[in-house]
Amino acid sequence: MGYKVAVVGATGNVGREILSTLAEREFPADEVIALASERSTGHQISYGEDDLLTVQNLEHFDFKGTDIVLSSPGASVSAIHAPRAAKAGAVVIDNTSQFRMDPDVPLIVPEVNGDKLHEYSKRNIIANPNCSTIQLVMALKPLHDAAGVKRVVVSTYQSVSGAGKAAMDELFSQTRGIFVNDSPTREEFTKQIAFNAIPHIDVFMDDGSTKEEWKMMVETKKILDPSIKLSATCVRVPIFIGHGEAVNVEFDRPISTEEARLALRNAEGVVVVDHRVDDGYVTPVECVGEDAVYVSRIREDPTVENGLSFWVVADNLRKGAALNTVQIAEALTRGFLDKAA
Repeated sequence: MGYKVAVVGATGNVGREILSTLAEREFPADEVIALASERSTGHQISYGEDDLLTVQNLEHFDFKGTDIVLSSPGASVSAIHAPRAAKAGAVVIDNTSQFRMDPDVPLIVPEVNGDKLHEYSKRNIIANPNCSTIQLVMALKPLHDAAGVKRVVVSTYQSVSGAGKAAMDELFSQTRGIFVNDSPTREEFTKQIAFNAIPHIDVFMDDGSTKEEWKMMVETKKILDPSIKLSATCVRVPIFIGHGEAVNVEFDRPISTEEARLALRNAEGVVVVDHRVDDGYVTPVECVGEDAVYVSRIREDPTVENGLSFWVVADNLRKGAALNTVQIAEALTRGFLDKAA
């Protein structure tokens, strides 16, 4: 007997990727329900290669009898419907920012802190971290175990898909318009995104950081270790899918590049591609559609004691969102939910 699974926000970038990932990984579901806003109700959406699901209205959906809810509709919508689903008995895996820093909600990357999954029972909600945080902690975890991460300075190069389908459309239309001398129209971004880089993701905070930068700091502490110091600069770049991160780490103990490579190669979900030749690293374009987090350009930082620098890329819609969500659901089926699959 399988599970009844509801996907909230099914028509968005991440929702569609969740449905695709569930099908690809043959998640043990007897029934999968696609939920979205009223304007999408009645539309059909793909589930796997051959199946189509009819989108139902989230507002009127009764979650009673649903086992797992995979939620990615936006924080304000999750604030209303995730607790409603949890109260009805479903376990909610929420991909928005709404519950990430709630002390009663575990913030989970299965390969990093899957041992905290049992804490979901406090509210029946599990939070999926920010996409840029997920790929960062995937790379930091084995190094933290090996030498103790003391301080991190990270600069991100984040694709427009992290801001949704409308942002992807804006990059496309601006790029096309530039070639025919049209003035770029800005709706999703504060500056022109085509052929540009924007050091502004989410809103500004009182200290001058953006909320995206704050998220990386507080989420890394919650997932990995509250003693880690982290400074982030988050930049939106004109790439459709795939986030890159330039990471500098200071450790408590000495660690060589060879030791770092070995620790990373042995880490689940991490692939090291680190050759000092022209194509010996992975770029965002090459990670699209891939499940792994790729680490390249591992090198010593001679300016600090026990320092390393490296480059990390991942598909932000897969491991940065949908895949991590589904992996949490898979972990739930292995010992936390009592229904036999």
